[in-house]
Amino acid sequence: MGPVNHLEEVVLDLERHSAEKGWDAAPSLYALVRSGALRQAEPGIADQLPTDLDALVPVEQDALPELHDLEKALTGIVWPETVDGCALVIERVILPADIEAEVPADPAEAEAFVGNHPAREDVRMVIGVLRDGARLSAIRMRSHDSDDAVLTGAELVRDLPEALAATFEPDEPGEPGDAAGG
Repeated sequence: MGPVNHLEEVVLDLERHSAEKGWDAAPSLYALVRSGALRQAEPGIADQLPTDLDALVPVEQDALPELHDLEKALTGIVWPETVDGCALVIERVILPADIEAEVPADPAEAEAFVGNHPAREDVRMVIGVLRDGARLSAIRMRSHDSDDAVLTGAELVRDLPEALAATFEPDEPGEPGDAAGG
């Protein structure tokens, strides 16, 4: 067996946990913290944590706002250095790519169009990103609601992985990562 992919492990665990709770759930955000760091910070819960010190442990955060404010809410998040990544669990309605161009620009009309379209698909997405840039998503479709039908990949979801990764970027220009900051 190859090396453990800790991001894949935590994303799939969160997906299974969400599936157990059922559909129509509010979005949830998790800080991903290494078991070793969490053991040091919270020795009283060490017996509940994975023994693999590099395993990622999801720590659920406060409730997120409604979906239309989600991207804005993500821009206000700043993680402490002890957080190695984050994961978002969210449900969305999607349409096939060839129909997306037909969606009206007006938000109320778009919601009605998508919500009533016969080709719509309800999906649950779990998007995980690490501070080092690693990304993985898992998608479960309501029409194929079984563990063996969950899709995984780094490029399955647009926009949200970038929004989550941005929560680890410095807010000030000239911070580490700036070309002049070498």
